[in-house]
Amino acid sequence: MPHIHTGDGQYDHTISAFVIRTDFEEPKIMLHLHKKLGMYMQFGGHIEIDESPWQAISHELKEESGYDMNQLMLLQPPNRIMNLPSVQLHPVPFCYISHAFNNGHQHTDLSYGFVTDQPPAGAIAEEESQSVMLFTREELHSISLDKIYDNIKEQALFVFGTMLASYEKVPATSFK
Repeated sequence: MPHIHTGDGQYDHTISAFVIRTDFEEPKIMLHLHKKLGMYMQFGGHIEIDESPWQAISHELKEESGYDMNQLMLLQPPNRIMNLPSVQLHPVPFCYISHAFNNGHQHTDLSYGFVTDQPPAGAIAEEESQSVMLFTREELHSISLDKIYDNIKEQALFVFGTMLASYEKVPATSFK
């Protein structure tokens, strides 16, 4: 979806997913080479005006990585609200940030961490970047900052470290 807000000081709501695969000798995080920016980034995109954040991350993951939600476990903090009556409870993002984008407007992003022990069931959508790379934690440390977008490296290392070690793995299909 194109940007909804493009003026200075306006905000678009975005969503992103860091996916770690554990079906290798050591865990690897998946990043794709963004077609327009030419840098490695997590999967994600804009939350459209007619969808929930979880619907947005579901379709972005399918389009950009080939993963179905039933293949993924969502990393969630062990101490969180598990149920609230009369509302739709969303998963807890590990990061919620705003940052300037190219033309002066802002992106406010919800970031989630996922784990899987299998390759994607589907193919990456034709219009999306076909350049997906897998990085070990050590390889991620060595990526130069001109190859990885802004604060993505720090977030990815947090998913590798804190989240993978201490967060609960919840089926991604538990949310709507």
